[in-house]
Amino acid sequence: MAFGVYVHIPYCIQRCTYCDFATYEQSKILPPDQYVELLFKEIRQKHRYYKPQRLDTIYFGGGTPSLIPAPLIVAIIKELGSYGYTTGPETEITIEINPATVSEDKLKMYLDHGVNRFSVGAQTFDDRLLKMVHREHSAKQTLETLDLLRAHNLNFSFDILFALPSQTVAGLKNDVKIAVEQGAKHISPYCLTVPDGHPLSKGRPLEEEQVEMFDIIADELTARGFQQYEISNFALPGFESRHNLLYWVDEPYWGLGLSAHSYSKSSPWGTRFWNINSIHEYQKQILQFEGQQFDSVDSHLPAAQYETLEMHQALTDFCHTSMRLMRGLSTERLQEKFPAPIAQKVEEILARLAQKTWVHYDNGHWSLTREGLVLSNKVFQELTFLAEDL
Repeated sequence: MAFGVYVHIPYCIQRCTYCDFATYEQSKILPPDQYVELLFKEIRQKHRYYKPQRLDTIYFGGGTPSLIPAPLIVAIIKELGSYGYTTGPETEITIEINPATVSEDKLKMYLDHGVNRFSVGAQTFDDRLLKMVHREHSAKQTLETLDLLRAHNLNFSFDILFALPSQTVAGLKNDVKIAVEQGAKHISPYCLTVPDGHPLSKGRPLEEEQVEMFDIIADELTARGFQQYEISNFALPGFESRHNLLYWVDEPYWGLGLSAHSYSKSSPWGTRFWNINSIHEYQKQILQFEGQQFDSVDSHLPAAQYETLEMHQALTDFCHTSMRLMRGLSTERLQEKFPAPIAQKVEEILARLAQKTWVHYDNGHWSLTREGLVLSNKVFQELTFLAEDL
């Protein structure tokens, strides 16, 4: 069984106009060393939730983890190790970085302590669009950061934002071309999603144009040797995000820090638990239990912060996450995890969806067709179960 840790670092230079993550401008939050001290206290309180083991992955997300001093990132890795959550050369350790926030010295410290994958928040190489979404960096700074990563022959990934107001197909193709030429091994295209009335909702491409934009990105990447392995993730073979795969293949993970979510297999159908998304409330809760250690979620967290899954919820999660992957839902794993009548019910639904050409069956797996990818929300709707359905 694989196991990974996600560490949320909620510091940003400036809040982007489209962001809905639990992040703060760096001047409006605790100093980083105080926040990391809270993470240490959280590790001490919850480390008995999971047995000590070699970690398959650690992922530092945010926010912008590269904004805080590098020794603090290293200290978190060491603190996990002191409780038996150790790392080795085979552990994938990812850190999200923003252009112009990593120096040669900072990079060296990351590399010396096992960080081996970098997720670059570039979004686009069009300065006009970067300004529009309040990104602080310029395309030139992105290229300089990529030069630094490439000089060390590092594994890095990219997010590409599309469906921005006034963004053109030609501009989008250019973003993909530059990202690939710069040496990205993994690319995640994200469609801008903002509510009606949001400043960025005016002048956006229509829904059918958004689908077309995604298709263009997919075609451009496929032509350059990338494989789509999940709905919104493409990678060169062997460079898939192992940490993200944990979420999609029903493996446990531990989320530390503000707003972080976790999943354990401590109950028959699994348990989900999560942290508060207000920094002051998170701090208050961690300090409330200072010096204590807990064996389980229900002896520690209030009922509003955890959920012991029932079979219908576990089945919904299993179907949704499996179908996000291009390899699809394994009938063998479905039958292993759920009673035979339940597995049969799912297969009957999938067979109906196959008649609509939204999914297809091949070599023991049900997966989305190209049409099903576009209509994936409808597929997921069909694979959402209530207690009375089972």
